Order: sequence, then C-alpha cells, then structure tokens
Amino acid sequence: MEGKRWFLVGMLIALLASTSCGRELKIREYGDEGDDRSLVYNHTLAMTLVEYASAVYVSDMTELFTWTCSRCNGLTKGFQVVELIFDVQHCLEAYVGVAQDLNAIVIAFRGTQEHRHVSSIYWLSVFVSFCKLLDERLCVLFNFVGELDPCSLQNWISDLFWKQLDLDYPGMPDAMVHHGFYSAYHNTTIRSGILNAIKKAKQYYGKLDIMLTGHSMGGAIAAFCALDLVVNCEAENVQLMTFGQPRVGNAVFATYYKELVPNAIRVVNERDIVPHLPPYYSIFPTKTYHHFSREVWLYNLGLGSLVYTVEKVCDDSGEDPTCSRSVLWTSISDHLSYYGVDLCGDVDLSCGIVMAPALKEFSTTDLKGNFVLSRVPASSILKMKTEETVTRNHSL
Repeated sequence: MEGKRWFLVGMLIALLASTSCGRELKIREYGDEGDDRSLVYNHTLAMTLVEYASAVYVSDMTELFTWTCSRCNGLTKGFQVVELIFDVQHCLEAYVGVAQDLNAIVIAFRGTQEHRHVSSIYWLSVFVSFCKLLDERLCVLFNFVGELDPCSLQNWISDLFWKQLDLDYPGMPDAMVHHGFYSAYHNTTIRSGILNAIKKAKQYYGKLDIMLTGHSMGGAIAAFCALDLVVNCEAENVQLMTFGQPRVGNAVFATYYKELVPNAIRVVNERDIVPHLPPYYSIFPTKTYHHFSREVWLYNLGLGSLVYTVEKVCDDSGEDPTCSRSVLWTSISDHLSYYGVDLCGDVDLSCGIVMAPALKEFSTTDLKGNFVLSRVPASSILKMKTEETVTRNHSL
C-alpha cells in the first residue's frame, strides 16, 4: 500500500512537470468553499491592465500618443489615446483612451521613476523589515527616513514612512488621507484633463465602463480619481486595479472606499515594499494608515524545479494578515515587475519626456508649461517617419 502511494505521488509530479513545459503554473486561491472572492478578480483583466500601467512609463510622447511604443502591443493592441496629460510642475502624467475590446475607457497614471533611487529604497526596505521584527512601539521612536536623500523617489517616498494622516477627506466624517496623494490628483492639472477626456470619449463612443490603473504612486492617484468619479461625477461602472500601491488613508476612509468603489483591486507582488508604506500600526488602530480592500497577493511556491505562482484573493478587511502583511522581509525588485511586466521608466530622464515637433498641433500648453495632447477619438493614428522625429527634452 505504501509503495502504491509513493508511485501515485511520483506520477502526479511527473505529470505536472510534463505539462508545465518549463513555465510557471498559475494557481488561484479564493479562500473557503463558497467564498465569492473569485467574482472580484479576473486574471486576464489583470494581465491587460498591468500592460496599460507599464505603457504610461514610456518617455517618448510620440510613441505613447500614437500607441506605437514597444509596450503598446500584446493585450492592449488597438487602444486609442484620447488625451495625454503631463503636469510638468509636479512631474505627473496620465493618459485616457478607449479600449474597444473591453468596451471601456481606460485611465492610467504614471508612478515614479523608481530605478533612479534604488539605494534609498533599499535602506527603507531594510528598516521596514527591521520594524516587523521589533515591537512596533520601538519603531516609531526612530526618525530613519529623514536621513535619506530628500530627492529620493521624486520627493514623495522620502516622507512616506513617517507621514501622518493630515487631511480630512471632504464629505466623509473621520476619514483622513495622505495630503500629498490627494493633492497630486485634486490640486494639479491632472484632474481637469482626466474629466475632459472622459467627457470627450463618451460623446463619441456613448456610455462606457471606466477602468483605472496605475503602479506605485500612480496607483494611489488612480484610487483618488476613481473615488472622485463616483462621488463627484456620479460615474457608473467604475473599476480600479492598481499594482504596488501604497496606503492612502485611515480605516474609516477604507470603509467608505469599499462601499463607494466596490470594484477595487490592489495587486501586491511577493514582498514589494511600497504596499507596506505608510506603515500599518495595529497598536494605533484609529491613527494608523489602513489599506482599502481588496488585495490580491502574488507569491511563488516551489516544488523542486517547478515554480507555482499563487494569486491569492485576500479577505475584505484590506489588511489580511495572511497576505502580503505576513512577510517579514520586503523587496525592491518585487516592486518593479508585476506578472513579468516591467513597471519603471524606460530611460532615466529625471521626470523628462521626448516629443516630436509634429505633435505641437495636438498640444495645449498653459503658462506654467503643463500640457495636454488631445485628439478626436476614432481618428486615424498619426503616422510619423522615424527620421522626422526630431526630439526635444522637457526636464525639471
């Protein structure tokens, strides 16, 4: 009997090895039987939206606006950009367009130029991991991040560890949020550009779903945009999926968010450090930051030469202790790639872009240098020869 059992185990392993063909095997984990978590996460949609989140990092505005960049293929092929918004003052960027295969308006927000500040993130990662091993009350006594380069991560992650909840969210009693993330959307040219593009797209295509995505800080801005569309613009069928997003508000805000934007997914890859920031302190439940639900945690399980990628749909608390919060050591590299897709700038231009002069006719620029590239939806995509793309740089 024992020999037969081992024979069956060996046959199962051999079968898995033969069917894997050297590729990772995807496993979905939805919790207990009868759990409805499978209804909120779609793997194919996640693979599509992560490509949109990656494309927004492309520095060549001509390629991005015409959707001809190297990251503009695959599952996003055929996408039409309606508006591309660039806030030069605050180094913020987003695009709005129509994906006819999704029957949706897709809005993507750029994160920071992560690869420029690896050393700063490294030391922050070490400190976060150190705090997980100590009593949380000891960790709050050290002002570690103040020693970092003040320009690290485009001036936003340098205070992310110690940033207090410093803004009451309008119309939501006791809901507090991170002022920087809130302002990056509400107090810049990004919001007006987004709303104008949505209006334009609906005029040409009619009623469409709205899907928002972003990586890192871009995910935080996308979260505030989704809430704004629901609360202030009465938009319907709004869906949010972010990658490596930091916390943006307290537990009260998270509760409001869950009710108002129920179709929200935060994907966290393995030991990505950024979703652990600003920190969650269980000893200060009313003062601490708190993720809104729902998290999908990606992690690998190994069996010999086989690697299993688990996509765990976590509980609806926003802070499931069995998901990414369970890791002791955080990682930089896990923040820069999701589902095998790069999520960082294609070149190191320090908040810079490259744009062909031919795009001027599609550009509207304000007195502060912020600009929007806009075109009529469904119009033919611009065709520009490579030799004609004489470039100019915009850099802060």
